[in-house]
Amino acid sequence: MEMTKYKLGDLCRIASAKRIFENEYVDFGVPFVRGQEISDGSLLDQNSVFDCYISKERYEEIKQKYGKPSKGDILITAVGTIGNLCYLDKDIDFYFKDGNVIWFSDIKDFCCGLYLYHFMKGSFFKDQLKYYMIGAVQNALTMDMLKKVNVPLPSLSEQKKIAAVLSALDDKIALNKKMNQKLEAMAKRLYDYWFVQFDFPDENGRPYKTSGGPMTHNPTLNREIPVGWEVLTIGEILDKYKTTKKFNTSDYKSDGKYPIVDQDTSTFIAGYTDDEDVLKRYPAVLFGDHSTCVKFLNFEFGRGADGTQILYSKDERVRQFYLYMAIKSMSIPNPGYARHFKFLKEMPIILPCQELADEYQKRMEPIYTAITKVDLENRAMTKLRNKLLPLLMNGQVTIA
Repeated sequence: MEMTKYKLGDLCRIASAKRIFENEYVDFGVPFVRGQEISDGSLLDQNSVFDCYISKERYEEIKQKYGKPSKGDILITAVGTIGNLCYLDKDIDFYFKDGNVIWFSDIKDFCCGLYLYHFMKGSFFKDQLKYYMIGAVQNALTMDMLKKVNVPLPSLSEQKKIAAVLSALDDKIALNKKMNQKLEAMAKRLYDYWFVQFDFPDENGRPYKTSGGPMTHNPTLNREIPVGWEVLTIGEILDKYKTTKKFNTSDYKSDGKYPIVDQDTSTFIAGYTDDEDVLKRYPAVLFGDHSTCVKFLNFEFGRGADGTQILYSKDERVRQFYLYMAIKSMSIPNPGYARHFKFLKEMPIILPCQELADEYQKRMEPIYTAITKVDLENRAMTKLRNKLLPLLMNGQVTIA
């Protein structure tokens, strides 16, 4: 397959966001998106991430002067977690809360935007970025770096075929993620119903608290809990475990026997390793010491080095499913960039009676078995996509 190389700067317009200051924020208008809300091909759930806005008048002024991302454009994070990508498949009115995002627009008509997006997900693009960042004072992308990147282009028809194959895999991965989000929502509803509202089924199958089940005041929580239940701190119920190797980001591979999981909120699996010194006790709960993210791990995994706390319960009334949902529901004190695990260990957790703990475990097992099955399918498809990507881009594999 014949390829022609272009500089990225010759294929599209490269722009960065204008910084908006806090005194321009309003309570309602055009929403902001932050760099960390760009994750794995899409903007995160827009109903939950928008927490402040810019007025429509100011937005129109900025749009006229600086432009704004539109359908067919590509976004990339330039600071912090570098290289997260998003292809805009529809027009959305939004602007950036910070200047940590660069976008690519006005893509030439001989270059397929989806092809370019998939190229940026590949190792050839990322290796070039690493080369340009050598010796940089700050780990960040710049427009000047990006303009120099070489992009191999086959014919437009070949570009579209390649983009279609890779996009089909991405679409299936995205569909699976939505399925798991629904399963997680089911698990959360049951947790809230049983352990927040205390309307678990009583001995007659009726909602416990609503039906007048006996309650007692707990001074630690300053609220009523079911009679016979106990309150301890997270630190009191945590179990010890054999320590294993902590993997630095330089150890992460794009493929391998075991996934590596760290405290990054923008991705679930950060990389892979073939090293056997991994955690093989699961289910496990990961808590991000800096990010306060919480991840449920139902497989063998390598532990990311920076700020990962792995949690196991030693109390049979707090199984791993319950521990995960309880911590996910907690409001951890956040004094800024700090170690948050010390605060988590002091947080109270309600211990139900053993019978209800066993029943909750029974209800959760099929849900998280299904979630794990979908996760494994996504991991396999992601590996396939990552293997196909360079082969398609360099012409080693062609599409009929």
